[in-house]
Formats: sequence, C-alpha cells, structure tokens
Amino acid sequence: MEIAHPYLIFLGDVPDALAAKTGLGIVDWRRDWCLGQLRLDGCKADAKLPEMTPAEAAAAGVKTMVVGCVNAGGVLPDHWVASIVAALDAGLDVASGLHMRLGDVPEIAAAAERNGRHLRDVRHSDIRFDTGKGHKRTGKRLLAVGTDCSVGKKYTALALEKVMRDRGFDADFRATGQTGVFISGRGVALDAVIADFISGAAEWISPSAEPDHWDVIEGQGSLFHPSFAGVTLGLLHGSQPDAFVVCHEPTRQNMRGVKTTLPTIQQVIDLTVVCGRLTNPEIRCVGICVNTAALDEADARVLLADIAAEHGLPATDPVRFGCEGIVDRLEEEFGRP
Repeated sequence: MEIAHPYLIFLGDVPDALAAKTGLGIVDWRRDWCLGQLRLDGCKADAKLPEMTPAEAAAAGVKTMVVGCVNAGGVLPDHWVASIVAALDAGLDVASGLHMRLGDVPEIAAAAERNGRHLRDVRHSDIRFDTGKGHKRTGKRLLAVGTDCSVGKKYTALALEKVMRDRGFDADFRATGQTGVFISGRGVALDAVIADFISGAAEWISPSAEPDHWDVIEGQGSLFHPSFAGVTLGLLHGSQPDAFVVCHEPTRQNMRGVKTTLPTIQQVIDLTVVCGRLTNPEIRCVGICVNTAALDEADARVLLADIAAEHGLPATDPVRFGCEGIVDRLEEEFGRP
C-alpha cells in the first residue's frame, strides 16, 4: 500500500491527545510529511500544525488526508463523513487506520469515485497470511511489550531502531499497528488480522534475515489486558523475539478502558518469558522503558533508578532520556555489530 504524502492530519473532535495518537505519532516521526491539520469544534488534541481546510491543503501540495484518530471499535463517526467527502472533493486521497472501511460509507465511496481518488484503509491488508509455524528463523528480533496498551511501545521501538542504527546495527523497525504503518510505509495492523493468522502475520513482518540483522518490532496491547491479550500473544509467538523490552506508564492504576488492575513490571517480564519460550527458548528481557511524561525530570530520574535497581536491567524513558543503556545491554548479550 503506497500512501502519497505530504499529509493533512484530520483530528476530528477527539476528547484528548491519546485519542489522536495516530496523527500525533505521524507528526512526531515524520514531521516533514505533515503540512497541516483539520480539527472540528471541541477537539482537545493539537498537533501544532497550521490549521487548513481541505481546499487550502490541496493548494499547499497535500496529497492525502490521514484520519489521525482512534476510538473504541475503530468506527467512523457519522459527523466526520462531511470532512472526508470535502477532502475527496478537494482532490485529496484519504487514508484511515480505523477498523471500519472508508468505502463502506456510501457518501465517501461516491465522492472517491466521482473524483477519481484513492481510499486507503491501512488496517486492512490484501495479503493472505499463513498460520504461524513457529519454526526458528535466521536473524535477530527485539519486541516491545507492555504493562498496558498505549504506554509507548511504538515510540520505544522507533527510538531503539534509531540508536541501534547510529551504533552500526543492521536494524529495521517493523510496524504492527496503523500509526506505525503510516510512519514506516510497510507493515500489518495485527488487530485487524483474523485470529488464526496473527502469529503468521507476525512471522511475515519479521522474516528470515542475515544472522546479525535485527528486526525491532512494535508491540501491541498487553498479555494482561482482557481486551487485547489475544493479539499480544499471537505477536509474541510469531515474532519469536530473542530480546524484549517492557514498556510502562507509572501513574496508571487500572488498564486503559477496563477496571483491571495494572500488572507489575516483573509480572510482565515473567509471563512474557513463559509464553515466549514456546517459539524461542532463549528469549530474555534487556530493558525497561518508562513513559515519564507525567513526571518532572527529577522525579523521573529517581523512578528510573529505582526500577533499574529493582530489576537489574537498564531503565529509561527512551524519548526523554534516550536508550543508549538498553543498546549497551544488547551488545553485552548478543555481541557488537
């Protein structure tokens, strides 16, 4: 799937920044591809881009309007349809990471047809995946796992890829969610894959490679989340990681969207190892990545030091403080590139 850029980021009228994580993530990692944003009345998210109408965006050179919002169930709200139709009428393609296909809305399908524009449903792949086989593949793999959903697994994987490449590693980010696909240009939104084929899709994302090549794989959900654990487990088995990092948000009490109590970091490490050994008996944890955005710098550094001491592993906020220590640990465990 080729998605033409530059982008206009559509943020709708989402209630907070987390509900706009697709759009904000694209801006964070592909700022030069993003020329403007379109927000409806009441929107509480802001990508800090120029406000543009679809017509203004087209005149500025935008090629695609990206629906940069997420919601429970991935359904397109009725009151967003007019903005999408306006983008198509302005000559833009429209791309979405929602579960609902854009073309299933008659008004959108008709607008795309009359304007000769493309509708890109990133969550829906045309590839037919096999079931997972669990056979050992060449190359090395690192997976980001989490104590919850939306704790920074994508940002962690992207930050690790950057540092690893800077240090001479042959490393590639592998996207498993809609935002990651927008950022990398390749990947599969695993939460839209039929359950029997999730592990097979994860094998396809991270195929056999040269012995020293690292696939740095974006994680999904949490093994402890009652809504998303099935996707998480299939990704773990299919990616058969040699190494993993645990991602954590320290201010949460319950898992996002449910009343389930957040697991501890150690519980996540232990269960990931037990489940991961099915396809890679040598799986091991190499670090802990903590989203400290809600803490001031002094408190964040104290917390990270305490977590590192408790678990005997490097702990960092990869966006705020970098992830050199985790890459050091990779070199110690697996050798220098």
